[in-house]
Amino acid sequence: MRNLTATLCLTLAVLLFSPTEGWSADYQKGQTAYDSGDYATALREWTPLAKQGNAFAQTNLGWMYRNGDGVPQDYKTAVKWYRLAAEQGDARAQYLLGLMYAKGQGVPQDDKTALKWWTLAAEQGDALAQSNLGAMYGTGRGVIQDNVYAHMWGNLAASNGNENGGKVRDLVAKLMNSSQLKKAQKLARECVRKNYKGC
Repeated sequence: MRNLTATLCLTLAVLLFSPTEGWSADYQKGQTAYDSGDYATALREWTPLAKQGNAFAQTNLGWMYRNGDGVPQDYKTAVKWYRLAAEQGDARAQYLLGLMYAKGQGVPQDDKTALKWWTLAAEQGDALAQSNLGAMYGTGRGVIQDNVYAHMWGNLAASNGNENGGKVRDLVAKLMNSSQLKKAQKLARECVRKNYKGC
């Protein structure tokens, strides 16, 4: 009976953990190949993982198709892979999908949809998305123009290491009065306390 239980536990462990371990090794092999410019190997390693639902592999395939790295440049295919990863909550994919909508690459140009994806990425702490949200609020692109929110998002991006976020913050600060600045700073502190959710 003990041997049967041990065999059953070992079988379950193999079934539960092998795909993840295999994903990790294959993913890393693809990453190493990509980093060295061996796009064919990266494509070969990441494609099966992406088809199995690995969000990181999906995002990287989107990147390869967007830039034409080892494959013909194809924005629609890039959007497909980004969307699959973004819907799983991958912040990098959400940011990149937002970028595709903002630029109209592979999809009709749509600032409101870009804003949606950047908001999802920003809520996960993505500094690039936070900076872009600051710029959108600052210019009124896809959203009602609001210097307070432009400052808040720019400030958050800057605090997460994004230089452009600091530039957005500083530009809109010149257009704001002291009460607006205090409000933006308060909102940024509250946003950090809420872990960027619902800002």
